[in-house]
Amino acid sequence: MTLKNKKILVIIGGGIAAYKSLDLIRLLKKNNVDVKTILTKSGKEFVTPLSLSTLTKSKTFENMFDSDAEAEIDHIALSRWADIIIVMPTTANFMSKLSIGKAEDLATTVLLAADKDILLVPAMNVRMWLHKATQTNFKILQDFGYLFLGPEKGEMACGEFGEGKMSSPRQIYAYLKNYFDKKDIVKKKNFKALVTAGPTREYIDPVRYISNESSGKQGYEIAIALKKLGIQTTLITGPSSLISPKGVKVKKIVSAEQMLNEVEKTLPVDLAVCTAAVADFKPAEKSKNKIKKDKLKLKSINFIKNNDILDFLSKNNKNRPKIVAGFSAETKNVIKNSSLKMKNKNCDLIFANDVSKKDIGFNSDFNKVSVIDQKGNIKIIPKNKKSFIANKIAHILLDKLLDDRNFN
Repeated sequence: MTLKNKKILVIIGGGIAAYKSLDLIRLLKKNNVDVKTILTKSGKEFVTPLSLSTLTKSKTFENMFDSDAEAEIDHIALSRWADIIIVMPTTANFMSKLSIGKAEDLATTVLLAADKDILLVPAMNVRMWLHKATQTNFKILQDFGYLFLGPEKGEMACGEFGEGKMSSPRQIYAYLKNYFDKKDIVKKKNFKALVTAGPTREYIDPVRYISNESSGKQGYEIAIALKKLGIQTTLITGPSSLISPKGVKVKKIVSAEQMLNEVEKTLPVDLAVCTAAVADFKPAEKSKNKIKKDKLKLKSINFIKNNDILDFLSKNNKNRPKIVAGFSAETKNVIKNSSLKMKNKNCDLIFANDVSKKDIGFNSDFNKVSVIDQKGNIKIIPKNKKSFIANKIAHILLDKLLDDRNFN
């Protein structure tokens, strides 16, 4: 697959590495990519509008208010035109502006108005990159959904050595090729996924029920992330106060039995992610009327097991998804218990999290996940917002799905 006819908007920031943007543009044009550029005021200190226009054979955009512009509003039109936006070099100052949502010039306004993926390619002194402020902005921008390539380790223009060197034009090109290859494959194959989220409720009577603690936040974010990758996603959710994600088919249920029924109806799919905190048990009988307190005898309530949805998806049906992944909420021996669960359920991946910690447990906006595969390999996704964790998980799942398929 190639980048032919893709539309890429390149924003040139103010750093010595800005000259490399010319090499990238030359490489992109050689491969029949349509390129437009925005040159920042600082970037203009290193490359000229004439150089960019000569290579792109297109106007170089600089100003927010352009008297030569016709009916189009540049900061909207440019962001809608592009298939992806690249900022190179992305300086520490530029990262700081983006982290607080500044829209002070054409470049920052385009990025704030963008509805496409944005790839930031950092370049700065090693101490600037490692500074707490820059690392905080790095995490904020990742959570916002910005993509990052680099920085690399190497000798910098200042003469120091370390992490801060901008990725080379060929590295950026390779990233873009992989990015679009994945998108094209997903579109061609019309991948489908189902995600379960939230708790289930098992009613004792019309008023009382048993349930598990769960907000559904992580499952909702994973559904959003999969949809963003171009995968047709169905979210099957228990009771939750969260807003239904746009572009995701949402099926709302209450009980574990209802969730299993909706899962069966949604099959076949290529990918299943079980994040729901499904109640393991339900009352053998549900009272039609509210049981009065003076007549309620807890010892008289008999419970029976609910069907295991993850187990069903992994082992007990003819429409097993190509990839089945589960979540394992544990309070102790997290890795050991989660690995055992993966083996017993026969799923392809387990995402283990320690819910005994309130800062990453249920109802928190943050999480920390250990990704365990069938070979026993473990990858840690450090503590971050659940939206960031979800994006990481979505890419892991897509990579595994692509690796396990023959696309000839």
